[in-house]
Amino acid sequence: MTLGVITDVSAPVELYDAVHAAMLERIEQIGPALDGLLLHLARPTADGFQVIGVWESREDYERGNREVVGPVFAEVLRGQAPPASVDTEFEVRGLVLPRAGVAV
Repeated sequence: MTLGVITDVSAPVELYDAVHAAMLERIEQIGPALDGLLLHLARPTADGFQVIGVWESREDYERGNREVVGPVFAEVLRGQAPPASVDTEFEVRGLVLPRAGVAV
């Protein structure tokens, strides 16, 4: 089942920018590592930033966070405690990415 996750993070959007840059660098070095990720986008919010992801399955989401996102995030934080965040899962009812050839 396709899984959508909205993550609201109470931290400056510059933290997202740093994590995103590190993630792109990692992908450049080892190739695409987030199997099952269909969509990723982020935006600043009044309290920090929000990340929206759509995954092919819960297993892909959990593996991606455990093996890629979590370690890159920890690397950027350099031992600091992670900021407060809230995940909200949702059932994806329709997703169309015409240029990517994906329709769920």
